Amino acid sequence: MLDLFILESCPYCRKVMDFLDEKGVKYNKIDIIDKASEEALIQIGGKRQVPFLIDKDRNIQMYESNDIIEYIKTII
Repeated sequence: MLDLFILESCPYCRKVMDFLDEKGVKYNKIDIIDKASEEALIQIGGKRQVPFLIDKDRNIQMYESNDIIEYIKTII
């Protein structure tokens, strides 16, 4: 399962979510408006930047909407 840290108001997050939804990819959306989620993002990724993707099955973590979309294209 993919975990995607997002902020609903972020246009880059929306770009990734729209792509995932369009392709029917299931993912766990984690909104960093929740303080605990924000702290988890910083602990895992090292900075407060969204979108941030975690693919636990393939041990992949990445920032940047375009990089995330290109990565998703390789696994669907």
